[in-house]
Amino acid sequence: MTEPFSVRLEVRVYEIDPQLHLNGGFYIQYADHARFACVQAAGVSVEDLIGSGLGPVNLETVIRYHRELRGGDQVDVTCDWEWGTGKTYRVHHLFRHPDGGLAAEVSHVSGLLDLKTRRLVPDPGREWHTRATKPELLGLTP
Repeated sequence: MTEPFSVRLEVRVYEIDPQLHLNGGFYIQYADHARFACVQAAGVSVEDLIGSGLGPVNLETVIRYHRELRGGDQVDVTCDWEWGTGKTYRVHHLFRHPDGGLAAEVSHVSGLLDLKTRRLVPDPGREWHTRATKPELLGLTP
C-alpha cells in the first residue's frame, strides 16, 4: 500500500482565531487545497472536467480536532480517496504536525455533479479515472 498524497502548509497569522489556534473554516480550506493539489498531481485538469459538464461537490464534511494548530505551525495534509459502487465517494484528510502528531481529520462525502442535469453522475470513479494520468493518486487502479 502506498502512502497517501500529502502537502505541507504553514498556518498564517490571519487564519488564527481569538484562542490563537487555526480557525475551523481553514481546516476545510486546507483540505480543499490538498485535494486540488492531489487532483492536479494525478493529471486531471479541473478546467477540462468542468468544461465537460462535470463538477466535484462535497455533500458532507466532518472535522475531528485532536491537537491544536497555531500561527506559524507547519502541517502536512494528506488526501486519501475511498471508492464504492454508488454515486458518492469519500475523501479523508489527516492533518499531522511535522513530528507525526495528529492535529485533525477532515472527511468528505463527495460526488461529481452533472452541471446540466444538476444530478450526481452514476459512476464518479470512472469519470475521474478516464481523466487521470496517475489514477493511483486518486486511489484508483492504474
